[in-house]
Amino acid sequence: MVNMKVKKIGILGIGNLLMRDDGFGVQCVEQFTQKYELPENLTILDGGTAAIMLAPFIEGLDSLYILDAVDLEEEPGSIHCFSESDVQSGDIQTRMSPHQVGLLEILELCKLRDRAPEQIEMITVVPEDVTLGLGLSPRIEPVVNEVLDILVDRLVSDGIVLQKKENITECTNFLLLKA
Repeated sequence: MVNMKVKKIGILGIGNLLMRDDGFGVQCVEQFTQKYELPENLTILDGGTAAIMLAPFIEGLDSLYILDAVDLEEEPGSIHCFSESDVQSGDIQTRMSPHQVGLLEILELCKLRDRAPEQIEMITVVPEDVTLGLGLSPRIEPVVNEVLDILVDRLVSDGIVLQKKENITECTNFLLLKA
């Protein structure tokens, strides 16, 4: 009998909900958990701006999808996907997000401990408004569904079987971590 290892996959939404579009990643994970039942091998984290406290979540995952807003010289609302090697190569500015500096350091720490995910992908959006306030800007709000469609495609290609929820219920695999 062949013992197949079940791939552990994580989705990390990062951002500050108090700064409008900066909370994009957190809004994405909240909407994802409202729409889909989570299989046992898929875990979601609202990482907020938690920095070093993200390491326990990241360690031991096989794949990690990071959802965030990034400050690029591109059109607000445009979606950009990056692999970890894209960011580490220096071809892309490494300070695209105020959260990313800490995130890159955490990923390096996980590598040093030999517990980093094999595959990391960032699915990001360029924000329009990062002033103090609640809720996404009208231009960015509809982009959440586009990013979730991209994420679902990636998860399916990673072997995850997703089922849409019939009713919105409490999700037991969703971890809320506030700094």
